[in-house]
Amino acid sequence: MNEEIKIIEKKEIPKETVMLFGFPDVGLVGVIAASHLISELGLEEVAYVDSRLLPPIIVLHEGLPHSPIRIFGNNSILLAVSETALQGELIYPIMRALIDWGKSKGVKLMISISGIPVQDRQDLEELKVFAAASSPDMLKMAQDKGVEILREGYMVGPQAVMLQYCATLGLPALTLLAQCFFQYPDPEAAAKALERLANFTGVKVDVSKLLEKGEEIRLKARDMMKRTQQELAKIRKTQEYDIPLYIS
Repeated sequence: MNEEIKIIEKKEIPKETVMLFGFPDVGLVGVIAASHLISELGLEEVAYVDSRLLPPIIVLHEGLPHSPIRIFGNNSILLAVSETALQGELIYPIMRALIDWGKSKGVKLMISISGIPVQDRQDLEELKVFAAASSPDMLKMAQDKGVEILREGYMVGPQAVMLQYCATLGLPALTLLAQCFFQYPDPEAAAKALERLANFTGVKVDVSKLLEKGEEIRLKARDMMKRTQQELAKIRKTQEYDIPLYIS
């Protein structure tokens, strides 16, 4: 475990869960999906991240202080979510610490929820969700569940670190990427990602509130989107628009 990053447990952590990640990224797909899951499933905070590497930020909820990076859960899922955009230099140590912790808790599958920006998003009536995985077996599982594979492209940010580190450790992992806006909060993309997520977790949630409150969510998340954009620019997130040169 990284000595500079501590995962402080508040409750007993169950074994054999699926660990999910919802971090600020394009369209805030992961954060919006994570917030909806916490609300709909009544997930409790089971642990949080404490580190001197983090900026001196707390999040106030009902007047009480909380870490901006927390883990919620029940008996079947753990959900790591950040309420602040991670600075580029923190992405590696934070994600690796969370994955090492999940591994120590016997997590059976890790899934990050995110978005993939598309230029013509406003013209798309039906959003697609793509998958990338840590191993061929996980790719096959995604295909068997009807999720299209993202065969070529770049991935930048927390989900990129999650996928690569899990591949290195031999941990089963998936990233679900819903087509989304690059610079606007996208509740519709989050809803689509949650619909696909249910195929892997067996946990279904009603996404109608996400769709009904789309404009309210966009306004509420506007400031976080601005801060996230600033951090995304630093880590060259726009590279995800590029087409890579294929090298076998």
